[in-house]
Amino acid sequence: MTNWTRRGFIVTAGASLTSACSGGTESNARFKIDSSVEAALRQMQAEVPFTTSLVDNAAGMLVMPKITKGSFIFGGSYGEGSLLVGNAPVDYYNTVAGSWGLQAGVSQVAQVLFFMDQNALQKFRSKSGWTLGADLEYTLIDKADSASMDTNTVRNGVYSVVFDQSGVLVGISLEGSKYNRVIR
Repeated sequence: MTNWTRRGFIVTAGASLTSACSGGTESNARFKIDSSVEAALRQMQAEVPFTTSLVDNAAGMLVMPKITKGSFIFGGSYGEGSLLVGNAPVDYYNTVAGSWGLQAGVSQVAQVLFFMDQNALQKFRSKSGWTLGADLEYTLIDKADSASMDTNTVRNGVYSVVFDQSGVLVGISLEGSKYNRVIR
């Protein structure tokens, strides 16, 4: 039988409450990202039908359901999503970008990076931070309504599909973006 002191009880209860709260916060963040990712994938396949073959043949997909960008001469963007392998989330990532130029506005997009082979997926996962274009070549598909693909046309290791674009952002700028693994 343990003799409880008031001080021992408060310390034990406080530690239990702290661990329970922090676990719930991380779990809640993962749940929000996972549900946003599922909704984005459904929307992408409904609006951009050819992506179904990409989903079926990809070794992995990095799904960013909402990337928000704002700029006035200097700009920045941020978004969070998850890396899916076998349609299951294995890691969580954020993307951060900065830009400079003649630009103004606010916009939001959804983006999915399709890693079409294990080599491209492994390259992405092995780095702590990853930059499009600098670390791995990719093909951007942002005119999704006029694009089409099948297994005969898939040649590159990574495809980026941008959809669900909203807002207004105009101008010319130099931009760099980076994808980083985060703990959620």
